[in-house]
Amino acid sequence: MKQIAEETTQAAPLRFPEGFRWGAATAAYQIEGAATEDGRGPSIWDGFARRPGRVHGGHTGDVACDHYRRYREDVGLMRELGIGTYRFSIAWPRVKPDGTGPVNTRGLDFYDRLVDELLAAGIEPMATLYHWDLPLALEHGGRDGWGNRDTAAYFADYAAVTAARLGDRIGTWTTLNEPWCAAFLGYASGDHAPGRTDNRTAFRAAHHLMLGHGLAAQALRAAGVRELSLTLNLARISPADPADPHDRAAARHVDGVLNRIFLDPALRGEYPADMLALFDRFGATDAIHDGDLPTIATPIDLLGINYYQPALVKAQIGAPATPMYPGTEGVAFLPLPGPVTYMGWHIDPTGLSDLLLRLSHDYPGTPLMVTENGAAYYDEPDGDRVADPDRIAYLDGHLRAVHAALTAGADVRGYLAWSFLDNFEWAFGYDKRFGLVYVDYPTQRRIPKDSALWYRTLTRTNTL
Repeated sequence: MKQIAEETTQAAPLRFPEGFRWGAATAAYQIEGAATEDGRGPSIWDGFARRPGRVHGGHTGDVACDHYRRYREDVGLMRELGIGTYRFSIAWPRVKPDGTGPVNTRGLDFYDRLVDELLAAGIEPMATLYHWDLPLALEHGGRDGWGNRDTAAYFADYAAVTAARLGDRIGTWTTLNEPWCAAFLGYASGDHAPGRTDNRTAFRAAHHLMLGHGLAAQALRAAGVRELSLTLNLARISPADPADPHDRAAARHVDGVLNRIFLDPALRGEYPADMLALFDRFGATDAIHDGDLPTIATPIDLLGINYYQPALVKAQIGAPATPMYPGTEGVAFLPLPGPVTYMGWHIDPTGLSDLLLRLSHDYPGTPLMVTENGAAYYDEPDGDRVADPDRIAYLDGHLRAVHAALTAGADVRGYLAWSFLDNFEWAFGYDKRFGLVYVDYPTQRRIPKDSALWYRTLTRTNTL
């Protein structure tokens, strides 16, 4: 890894392969607003945000960036900033407001308009079918959300309907975004919607999400989509003392709960033995039926990687389990040295290059794409300018890490910055800004930050 570390810190110009896809990403609930318009039903995030103390400042996504009305302005800004690929999510509650039942054509009409606007601007649309906004009706009334196997089938139905309408113009489709967050932040730690704290349901949800991925992947294949993908949030998990077998075992365990529990069924058609033991421990093995794993392993064309920070762990007797990592008793998460973002997340580009190479080695034959990478900082406009040198340095370092992985043999096809716009940052509300474009929420004025202009030069020249 020495060569990679050197390349991620040097300032030499680096050229990316021809055809490398440059872009940015967003998610429906974080930017669209129009929460009750044109037949949209409520999502679990609408419900969660209205529960006192769940979201910073009592913020909601009711208005967000008002992208539902301002999408033409936003697409024009993408074109000006050299965004070649736009990864957005489709809101399940806009398409099927109660999760099942009749299709809301007015909801699909919006995505029709958005896709046509993107194509007219020369921007490749990349659609994600699930970015955490489960229709609230599937969570309430004893239906149990992703804890219920039926939700996976409903998700596949929604995928088929959406692809039938938009598949002629959208080439790349992603089934799920970050099922780890949906399962373990949503059902184990309760930090995200629906805000539950039940480890059994969390593991059932993890499996049903992956089953939903497989069923939706089959529906998308049947609809003739060109490129099929799955996006996972992944990280390098390192032992505090690599020579200590207990620390190595601790790192292996956390790697299982974050990474392998999703990678192995999707790309190998099996759960790792240590993760099956956790399913059994929490009484969730009954969620796994005969035939599920071949469905989950429906071949994909692209694996999306969302990367923000690595983790350092140590075996420590008496350490309680970290709620978002069930079953991690005896494992301590250690603070990492060095700078952090406004989220308090550690900055380490080598974690991305190491991760990309690990995936290439452990799961060969699957092309990779960095589908989210970015940083929150405290941004404040000065007239028509937002100076954000720390974000530029963050992006520069991580893109050098991507280039280093490419040079070392990783099959990386593109990079999408998170995020195109400042937005509703889930439980942090509007307090954290990740965008390349500053949004003044009271006026909805957009101001490209210095990082957006820096990124435009990169996307136009294909050279860092």
